[in-house]
Amino acid sequence: MLTFPSAASASDERLAHLRAEVALFMRDHVLSLVSHDLRSPLNAIHSWAYVLERKLDAGDASAQRALAGIRSGVEQQVKLLEDAVDKTRAETKSLPLAREAFPIRAALERALDDARRALLDARGTTVHLESALDAERCDGDGERLAQALWTMLVFASEASAPGSAVTLKAALDAGFWRTEVAFTPSFAALADADSPHALEPFARTQAMVPREAGRIAWVLALVQRVASAHGGTFEQGAANDGEPSTLVLRVPLSAQ
Repeated sequence: MLTFPSAASASDERLAHLRAEVALFMRDHVLSLVSHDLRSPLNAIHSWAYVLERKLDAGDASAQRALAGIRSGVEQQVKLLEDAVDKTRAETKSLPLAREAFPIRAALERALDDARRALLDARGTTVHLESALDAERCDGDGERLAQALWTMLVFASEASAPGSAVTLKAALDAGFWRTEVAFTPSFAALADADSPHALEPFARTQAMVPREAGRIAWVLALVQRVASAHGGTFEQGAANDGEPSTLVLRVPLSAQ
């Protein structure tokens, strides 16, 4: 006899998929940072090796072996970055989009509904939706953008004390759809293993680490990549314990 998955089962699968997507993009974002940040010192070592070559006695066999070892080590590390790091993150580096005009309100409500079932209800997080959008449409990948919104909402809930309020604002802005999630970070809530969580412990721990200008918490990599693929932007405000913060996604209404 044929059996069909229940609505609850389908919902669980969707939430599991959303969590897996967040983890995948976070992994590839970390690999991208590793590739970028390791190349600078490796290039410096390679350059200094040439400086040493001009200073060292060509007849000093020991010095020449040491220099060859430095160069060989640099080449091995660069090859490792190319083969193991750059190729591994290729899946999300070039993100294909299934573009189709979709109602913005529907994407907002779907992301909010998924976020409530995934975490918000369990943590007692209240979301205030502030938007006059109704029938307005966006030409983009509705599923990917809903995933990005879900990630923003779940992160805001994770980073807030249980029972807190989060504000979700959406509006049109000069040909763009702008969505802002406002919340107040609580490092104690992020570190509390006994509270309900949807994100991995490693992601929550890293989110409390001070960030360099322009960089985001690793767990928000999916949002940044989706924004970039649409020709838009994503910004994470400063995340200081107990101080209001924002996540802002801005994408064009039509393909650019």
